[in-house]
Amino acid sequence: MNNTFSASSQIGMVSTFSELVHTDFKGEINALCWYRNLDGDFNEIVTKLRLKENITEVFPEDLIALQLSEKGSTAREIILNDLQLLTDFGASPSLNLLKCYERDDEFDFISTDVYSFHVDRSPVATDTFLCTYHGAASDIVSNSQAEQKILIPEIRAKLKELHDGPEEEFEEFLKENYFDLHYQVNTDAEPINLGLMHLWRLAVDHPKQQVLPCIHRAPVENDGEYRLLLIC
Repeated sequence: MNNTFSASSQIGMVSTFSELVHTDFKGEINALCWYRNLDGDFNEIVTKLRLKENITEVFPEDLIALQLSEKGSTAREIILNDLQLLTDFGASPSLNLLKCYERDDEFDFISTDVYSFHVDRSPVATDTFLCTYHGAASDIVSNSQAEQKILIPEIRAKLKELHDGPEEEFEEFLKENYFDLHYQVNTDAEPINLGLMHLWRLAVDHPKQQVLPCIHRAPVENDGEYRLLLIC
């Protein structure tokens, strides 16, 4: 088991899918990891899939249609099984072949794209599940090592200029534009990379959530390499 994960006060370790979905977040723990060492050639799958857009959804029938080696077939069965487990649980998993996400460079003082450390928000009780099978993997950071960007005085002042409306509507303006979801990590912060093949469950900001939402970000992709990511 990865010492980086098990030593973190925000990560809970589990050994089955059932544990992953039925273990409660509590205290500082807002990320659960089903740690796995998987055998299979996920790179072969990536090389045989066709990127149609920067983010291309891959469906089970697309995987099944691929002609693969024995190790490629093993990787395919792992992915199909993960998709089925999550679907049976009631989630709506999506498998994506990724070149890159869209960048938000509208303002030089705040960004709202997924490369920025952020939390997910939902009006209903839910969690974020993700697994990177190939390519660069996402990062998380402890809530104690980051600050909401809207609370940083110089950023807040610029957002107020941008709002240019009644003071009582400012907080709603921040939410409507997702500014309140983004965080700036401390200079001494130590983000944790989620690695490959592990299936993660991350806490989301919703009305019934008992813990702080998990702060995470998408990685900058490696040059010339696509990511294969399951997410829901």
